[in-house]
Amino acid sequence: MLRGSFGRNLGLIVALLVLFVVGTITAGDTFTSINNVLVILRQASIIGVVSIGMTFVIISGGIDLSVGSVLGLASIVATLSAVQDLVDSTHWIVMVVVALAVGVAAGLINGVIIAYGKVVAFMATLAMLVAARGLAEILAERRTLIVDSRAFVSALNADFLGVDMLIWIFVLVALGGWILLNRTTFGRRTVAIGGNREAARLAGIDVKRHITWLYALSGLTAGIGAIMILGRTTSGTSTHGTLLELDAIAAVVVGGTLLAGGRGTITGTVLGVLIFATLQNVFVQNNLSSSVQNVAKGIIIVVAVLLQQRFARTNTRGT
Repeated sequence: MLRGSFGRNLGLIVALLVLFVVGTITAGDTFTSINNVLVILRQASIIGVVSIGMTFVIISGGIDLSVGSVLGLASIVATLSAVQDLVDSTHWIVMVVVALAVGVAAGLINGVIIAYGKVVAFMATLAMLVAARGLAEILAERRTLIVDSRAFVSALNADFLGVDMLIWIFVLVALGGWILLNRTTFGRRTVAIGGNREAARLAGIDVKRHITWLYALSGLTAGIGAIMILGRTTSGTSTHGTLLELDAIAAVVVGGTLLAGGRGTITGTVLGVLIFATLQNVFVQNNLSSSVQNVAKGIIIVVAVLLQQRFARTNTRGT
């Protein structure tokens, strides 16, 4: 049991508790205060939502390097003057629909190129990373676009039961991702494709179509992330989401999802996101530089990959 997902998640929980102990010792009682815990969750919310979509892609044996750029592009398109004017005459939900549509469209383009064009996922999403960032700069003319709708900003910064709306969005997306992966045919097919793509095809799964929808799902979570960052910063800019894809991949890998595909959990991803958010908070509370923080994150990623390889070898010998 300890070699399975339960054991891996238990290890992540222990690591998270260790970080909390270190934070309490070094930063005092303020670290474990309710306000600081909410700060950690708020910091984890956007990267957490994007990481949920990334989990599905990596479980299938793919990779999506474009989520950060897609998030930035969605934030720009949603704050264009034409969209803002439409929001003024209708409802701020128009911004939400536009951001989600941009994310899904970019994801579908990735999926079609990868599945039907037979382009390696790394190269296809790398191309989207560059193209989406460039398109965002062109549309924004390298300017920061301000969200005009006060109602939108108020809704995204509201509290429900004392918890920020961004945190609730993260919780709902994580719960939806868990149900989709563990309780639906879509999730079982995702794991099957990641485990053995040819066997999945012979079993009757339309692999190409499924992969296309997986990247659309990743784009959807990037669109949700764009909505969240618009609510938090009240502005759209082409720099939103820079290097976000690396943080998402790191959280997914640390959470126990195999880069080779075929195994992964939403719970592990959530714990991976919380570990990095807590680590960042510990460094901030102790006034340590971001450079040292990046070194620590790098070490954690390497250790996680080494542990993955060890578990993989153990399971291979066991079978």
